[in-house]
Amino acid sequence: MENLVCKSYSTIIFDLGAVLIDWNPRYLFNKIFSTPEETEYFLEHICTPDWNEEQDAGRSLQDATEMLVNAYPAYEAPIRAYYGRWKEMLGGTIDDSVQILYQLKETGQYRLYALTNWSNETFPIALVQYPFLQWFDGIVVSGREKQRKPDTAFYQLLLDRYNINAAEALFIDDNLRNVTAARNYGIDSIHFTSPEQLKNALSTIDIQC
Repeated sequence: MENLVCKSYSTIIFDLGAVLIDWNPRYLFNKIFSTPEETEYFLEHICTPDWNEEQDAGRSLQDATEMLVNAYPAYEAPIRAYYGRWKEMLGGTIDDSVQILYQLKETGQYRLYALTNWSNETFPIALVQYPFLQWFDGIVVSGREKQRKPDTAFYQLLLDRYNINAAEALFIDDNLRNVTAARNYGIDSIHFTSPEQLKNALSTIDIQC
C-alpha cells in the first residue's frame, strides 16, 4: 500500500465484488456438483475467470454461454446455470465494509465512486438487491463501457467523467492486479484483504501532519 499519511484525499473509489458484495460462483456450483473437486474443475477449465471477464468487458451473456455449450456439450446444464441461476452466486453484503462506506458518506468529506468489473446484463440485479449502491456519487461499470480493469483507459474514463484529480483520489480493490495498475497510473491504492485491514488503512487519512 502507498503511504497515505499526511495526504489529503477528496475522492475514494471502491471496487464492489469481494470488497462490498460477497459474490462467489461456488455458492451455486457446490449445489450443482457432487464434490468440491468437481466444482473447482468446472471453474478452472470450463467457466473460467478469463471467460467471465470477457462478459465484464461487454460480451453478451448469450454469446458467452453458447460458445461454451458448443465447446463442452457434456457440461451444457451447468454452463447454462452460470447465468440462468446467477443470483445464487450472491452471498449478500460484506457488512463491515458497507459500514465503512456508510461512515465515509456520513462525514461529507469525500466524493465516493465505484469502479467495477461487472457484466452490464447482471449489474441491474445488484442495483435492486443492494440499496447501498445508491450512496455512491457515481458508478462506472465495465460491461457498460466495454472496458475493464486493469486497462488504464478504464481508470481514466472514471477520472474524466467525474472530474476527479488522480492525485487526490484513493482506490480500494481486492485484486492486486487492479491495485498495481492504479498505482502505476498515479492513483494511491489500498489492496483490500478484510474490512478490519481497510479500516486500519483508512485511519491514516485522519492523521495530521
